[in-house]
Amino acid sequence: MNSRNRLIGVMTGVLLLAGCADAPKGDPVRGMEVHKVCLNCHGTELYTSPTRKIKSLDALRRDVVRWGDYYAPAMSEQDVDDMTAYLNRDFYKF
Repeated sequence: MNSRNRLIGVMTGVLLLAGCADAPKGDPVRGMEVHKVCLNCHGTELYTSPTRKIKSLDALRRDVVRWGDYYAPAMSEQDVDDMTAYLNRDFYKF
């Protein structure tokens, strides 16, 4: 393998890993269970609305944190990670 091909291989790997950096770190299956408490106030239709306000993975996580503070006790970091992963996987797809 010549050095040009090696460089292309390394750069491809770096780009692939960079694409994974923003992926939610939580468990979407557990997040779906945690999310059930949200269904007491609203359905999932707001996640698919064309006028939804969430436009990035960071904004989604911030919103989960904000609403998670309404629960007593507040959602844990793991709950936030899991719910963010679930919402992203099933609705937002960032």
